[in-house]
Amino acid sequence: MKKGQKTFFVDNLTEELKAANSAVLINFAGMGVKDQQELKKRLATVDAKMIVVKNTLFKLAGEKAKIPAEVLTDSVIAGQTAVILTEKDPISPLQVLSKFAKEFDIPQLKVGIIEGYFQSEEQLIELSKLPGKDALVAQAIGAIAAPMYGLIGTLEGNLQKLVFVLNEAKNQKS
Repeated sequence: MKKGQKTFFVDNLTEELKAANSAVLINFAGMGVKDQQELKKRLATVDAKMIVVKNTLFKLAGEKAKIPAEVLTDSVIAGQTAVILTEKDPISPLQVLSKFAKEFDIPQLKVGIIEGYFQSEEQLIELSKLPGKDALVAQAIGAIAAPMYGLIGTLEGNLQKLVFVLNEAKNQKS
């Protein structure tokens, strides 16, 4: 890559990091081209993308994007690095990565930034076990709405009993 291309790449990566809801670093050592293409295809289904980056260029872009310093340490940015970015549901790409890693034993998670917060490898693994953001929101709404539906059912039952009693009283008068 020529110097002008590197500057352009760093600027583009900086903008993508700023816009991303989730950025996860992976070590893709040992992953062949076909496996990379398969992973990129699976990530595209959840509106995420994988970018293979040179460590020095990622560090420059990360500094410009003001991402947490824990991500930019030399111990994290070592070896073959790729970044998984998404602007939508931050958990879905982790689930795809987890499933892919179980099938192929690669890639290995390094660290990530989920909705602005630094996440270690262990935390990323735990997050990958959660349902997606939409499913969690639906579960929360269901938990909040359940007591209301129970109250409505109880009130309807009492109204039906009242109507039954009134009908019986009416029938007895006739």
